[in-house]
Amino acid sequence: MPVISTPHAFNEPQLYVDLQSIFGRSLFLKCEGFNFAGSIKLKAATEMVETAEREGVIKPESILVESSSGNLGVALSMIAASKGYQFLCVTDSRCNLSTRLMMEALGSRVHTITDLDANGGFLGARIDYVRALSDADDRYVWLSQYTNPSNWKAHYHRTAPEIAQSFPRLDVLFVGAGTTGTLMGCARYFREWHRPVRIVAVDATGSVIFGGAPGRRMIPGLGMSMRPPLLDESYVDEVVHVEETDTIRACHRLARNGFLFGGSTGTVVSGAMRWLADHDAQDLTAVAIAPDLGERYLDTIYQSNWLQHLYGEDVLTVDDTDDGSWAAGPVPTRQVSRSPRQPQTGDGGEQDRQA
Repeated sequence: MPVISTPHAFNEPQLYVDLQSIFGRSLFLKCEGFNFAGSIKLKAATEMVETAEREGVIKPESILVESSSGNLGVALSMIAASKGYQFLCVTDSRCNLSTRLMMEALGSRVHTITDLDANGGFLGARIDYVRALSDADDRYVWLSQYTNPSNWKAHYHRTAPEIAQSFPRLDVLFVGAGTTGTLMGCARYFREWHRPVRIVAVDATGSVIFGGAPGRRMIPGLGMSMRPPLLDESYVDEVVHVEETDTIRACHRLARNGFLFGGSTGTVVSGAMRWLADHDAQDLTAVAIAPDLGERYLDTIYQSNWLQHLYGEDVLTVDDTDDGSWAAGPVPTRQVSRSPRQPQTGDGGEQDRQA
């Protein structure tokens, strides 16, 4: 029986959903939403704060500040409340209302950016605001999830080993791309593992993480309007881009089967199912990471007026084949060019390959 005194001390590490009966293809979905922050971002938030504490960056008078579309902001709000810190989250108008209210309920301040940056997104404007604030007042401590190595180290030390323990014969891992902290941490770990694992990054159409053309993105979580500084494409085998309409359809299909997941999860599941169908991958052991649950999306991707206003009345119309696979044609993927992987023996190690 777990007994805790701090909210970030609990996270369910070994819960998976078998999606075979829902989509007709074998895929194990690692559920990362069962903690008091409600998402995988709790791992990165904890690692970044505790590293800053050890290094003496955070002082009694410090005010934590971070740019976040939602989930990291909630995680940092929870940790700040637990540790007695002040926290300011700089978000944008795409942030779900329930997420903003949750951060405020935890005692954090929320500043919402409404002006687009030069790339047609909000991220650049959010970062400019945080940087100007930090430069003007040294009480503000910017954790910088976009450049902080603790972001990917959290998943190198925790998320990837959790998957390895449950699936010692893992063949392919699907990871959503945002800051790429989860992607890079898992990819680095499995590069050192005892067998080759194919790493497939799943990104939102309109994101420029892997060099695509910028476009409208209304669902927060995955994707960025700039190239993430943490990204090293040499660790990524393939990239799959998913339209937001397919994200929504995946979420609703899961919900019709009793699993209410968030938009990031819908994107990852849609991309993974298309990849598996395109590769006719019946005999592979495949795992995908579900970053969060769906309660925070009830007023967006699960709200009919919001959906129809942005995507039209036919957004939930989809042609499913009898075996449950997606019938929208081959998935748009991009092979990432890099030197062949050299499998290593051993248990995956715990050494960091980058400082």
